[in-house]
Amino acid sequence: MTKSNNGVLRPFGISDKVGYLFGDFGNDFTFILSSSFLMKFYTDVMGVSGALVGLAMMVSRILDAFTDVAMGRICDRSMQTPAGKFRPWIRRMCAPVAIASFLIYQSALANAPMTVRVIWLFVTYILWGSIFYTSINIPYGSMASVISPEPGDRQSLSTWRSMGAALAGLVIGAGLPLVVYDYADGVPVMNGGRFTVVAGICSVLAVGCYLLCYALTTERVHLENEASVSSGGVGKMLSRTLTNRALISVIAAAILLLLAQLTIQSMANYIYPNYYGNTAAQSAATLLSTVISFLCAAVVKPISEKIGKKEVSVLGCLVSVAAYAVLFFWRPANVWIFIAVSQIGYIGIGMFTMVCWALITDVIDYAELRNGVREDGTVYAVYSFARKIGQAASSGLSGALLSLIGYTAATAIQPQVRNGIYTISTLIPAIGFALLALVLQFWYPLDKQAVERTTAALREKHRGEPGRTK
Repeated sequence: MTKSNNGVLRPFGISDKVGYLFGDFGNDFTFILSSSFLMKFYTDVMGVSGALVGLAMMVSRILDAFTDVAMGRICDRSMQTPAGKFRPWIRRMCAPVAIASFLIYQSALANAPMTVRVIWLFVTYILWGSIFYTSINIPYGSMASVISPEPGDRQSLSTWRSMGAALAGLVIGAGLPLVVYDYADGVPVMNGGRFTVVAGICSVLAVGCYLLCYALTTERVHLENEASVSSGGVGKMLSRTLTNRALISVIAAAILLLLAQLTIQSMANYIYPNYYGNTAAQSAATLLSTVISFLCAAVVKPISEKIGKKEVSVLGCLVSVAAYAVLFFWRPANVWIFIAVSQIGYIGIGMFTMVCWALITDVIDYAELRNGVREDGTVYAVYSFARKIGQAASSGLSGALLSLIGYTAATAIQPQVRNGIYTISTLIPAIGFALLALVLQFWYPLDKQAVERTTAALREKHRGEPGRTK
């Protein structure tokens, strides 16, 4: 662990926040690249159907049911090191995850037999997502509960993590459309070779961000008695998970959030180039959404401290439902009107994403109080797997619907295909956010008062507890 010159552990502060920001910045140099552009790259450059791309993502997510939970158990059972329990994995796995991401986007294989292209997609995507990304993302997410035991500090980490994701989204979502498209007869066409180079640059930047995360953060909470961290076998762990209302409901919320949010990200690569014919507008929309994310970061923490994280989340979801429902029924012909209304939806998304990572640390505390067992890595792994199910649902649904409306690079200009793109881009997010609001309001139990009771009870439980350090 990092200590000051006099041997005293330095207090939680700006270094931890910035370091945690860089962790998700690094994550999203490969994750947002995949969630936003993988479908477009493989349908338009590699010539693979949207349904097959979605299938590859869904198969990978099925494998995550095993790899995510296994990584969580590995983390929980790992021995403490001077650097902590979770941080060492950031340094160990940053290069493998970056290399695997780069391998996915090899445009040189565009003229290979279709079987080769499909196998390459499945193998490289599974290698990246189910193995290497899991091995770095599970420890990274679990770190939040050991960087500080205080709910306010964890809320700050959630906010700064979301800001890191927003920065990566700005670089990728706003920057890439300006450099990876050429125009043929006024129609945007993705340049595969240029995209491969950009994917390599993103991988290099991801490694740099991960190393900054490792250098700047400090783990302050751990149990010296490792046997007490995780008790029982897999069966008992599953029993604790399946009977934990807070965890199961936040899992459902994660699936619905990713279904809605990633559909927006993925379909942006179709609605702007193919429906509106304007990739510059896509970059502008991403820039505006990033600005909104930072504005939300400035106001959400004091609001959530006053009314509660659950309450802020429900309000944000309702704002997003309203915006995307309006867009679905209105269908504005002007792209800038579309952007203006969609940015109202991003206000709602920003409100939720700024607190969503703090929700899972609340669930970890709730699980410890309920079960008498501290399983940071396992609980976060189950939550991460749920998020990947949401990713798969979004990718699989978007890919299947694109195939259903007859989308290919050649048919993209047909009116019925363009109208289908618009419907997918607005109706799916509206439904997803509506269901998410219902789950949070009526199923998720940790409102403001419940979180305060849990925190107070854990403080009492840990007071004078042997082997615990802060």
